[in-house]
Amino acid sequence: MKLFERLTRRAQENRRRLVLPESLEPRTLQAANRIIELAVADVIFVGNKEEVLRRAFELGLPLIEKASFVDSQDAAFTEPYAELFRKLREKKGVTIEQAREQVKDPLYLGCLMIKNGDADAMVAGALSPTSHVLRAAFQVLKTKPGISVVSGAFIMLLPENCPYGDANMLVFADCAVVPDPTAEELAQIAVSTAQTTRDIAGLEPRIAMCSFSTKGSATHERVDKVIRATELAREMAPDLQIDGELQSDAAIVPHVGEMKAPGSKVAGHANTLVFPSLETGNIAYKLVQRISGAGAVGPVLQGLAAPVNDLSRGATVDDIVNTIIVTCNQAIH
Repeated sequence: MKLFERLTRRAQENRRRLVLPESLEPRTLQAANRIIELAVADVIFVGNKEEVLRRAFELGLPLIEKASFVDSQDAAFTEPYAELFRKLREKKGVTIEQAREQVKDPLYLGCLMIKNGDADAMVAGALSPTSHVLRAAFQVLKTKPGISVVSGAFIMLLPENCPYGDANMLVFADCAVVPDPTAEELAQIAVSTAQTTRDIAGLEPRIAMCSFSTKGSATHERVDKVIRATELAREMAPDLQIDGELQSDAAIVPHVGEMKAPGSKVAGHANTLVFPSLETGNIAYKLVQRISGAGAVGPVLQGLAAPVNDLSRGATVDDIVNTIIVTCNQAIH
């Protein structure tokens, strides 16, 4: 079964409540109409119901009326969320008056609904900059226990004849968020990516901590960082199959892995590649995507206490539908 067939079926069988704060954005409305048609999620729009339905009618999207609606400008509705935000941010000096203003922002209201247990996940970014989406998520939802860093993974859907990865998939991280992670942050990224590999790609993770060195073939402080990150990741999650430092060919090519890292259970068979910096991860996924014609699903934000995913402002309707499906699967776990 193809990735999105499997993820769609799982989401249909485990319906989650999804907040869409950009309720008047045409691509988002079109994607939501399809999500409702597929019965993938219970959609909650943040916006004035009459305005949203009017826009949906103009676009010929009749299923939008089956969604739920909450209005960030309705003070009676938002007051409990304002109080929640005040409590969450009181150490930062936020007053109730400031909180009341903040919850008028649909991004913040969506995250507060998740925090309060009134929704399960959120997708935004078709209109909003990534920084705005992440700021709301950081301030309200924060990160998972034991994790202090949010990162972004891509699931690479490889050509059918590609001999690498599992089920024609590799998972790459971090390709989207942290420019130059410390060893501690890199270890957390590895553990978070393992969960994405398991929960979204449906693979048992075999994680390669990538470098320009394999098992001491080069010495440099950047190599030391990857070695230390590997040690820390093993301490955080002793059950994970993880090895490093490994060059990318030693990570995925069996005979190279056997030659450069004999005895490693990961070398030559990795399905999850953790890169030492954002530039290497971003360059790698784009090169693989363009040269091989691979699909790139993501970025899947990982590390947050609840699922929030950010869209490119150039996202297509299909991109938004796929992101929603992935996000709903994250929420199941």
